[in-house]
Amino acid sequence: MKYLKISSLFILAIITMNSCKKDDPVVINEEEVITTLKYELVPVGGGATVELSFVDLDGDGGNAPVIKGGTLEENKTYNGTLTLANESESPAEDITAEILEEDEEHQFFFPVTSGLNVSVSYKDQDADGNPVGLSSEVVTTTASSGTLQVVLRHEPTKTASGVSGGDITNAGGETDIEVDFPITIQ
Repeated sequence: MKYLKISSLFILAIITMNSCKKDDPVVINEEEVITTLKYELVPVGGGATVELSFVDLDGDGGNAPVIKGGTLEENKTYNGTLTLANESESPAEDITAEILEEDEEHQFFFPVTSGLNVSVSYKDQDADGNPVGLSSEVVTTTASSGTLQVVLRHEPTKTASGVSGGDITNAGGETDIEVDFPITIQ
């Protein structure tokens, strides 16, 4: 009988200790799966809209992604809008909405190769007043060609030197997607 009481107390103690553990699940924000990125450039004052696109439905490995660059007009301003999706799911997951929801944890960067006469500036910001980049302004000058890179960083240090101006050097964070678009300005 004494053995039964000790065993019962031991089991009760184990149950009590386990019930005191934190029951909240650990939330891990996994990296977004992005299979499709579109960058629509609408010329201010009229002209042809240019759509840059990246599609990689099978993800890393497998088939090479399909990247479509574009031709921009000289001395022109374009309003840019980025949309992203995970089309490996059915229905496709709208990653743009997720980025908007977590805008303080995301920022796009637009590095340009030397020789391409274009600049990109931010037209949107998160709740803290830091840039996001889903909406941008692209300004061209004289004829040239090169690469416009679009990079999405997850959890960058938005207050680091130069980051709010679009300099990726001190941004840190993890790259969710990085695409090089061939561009011609004529």
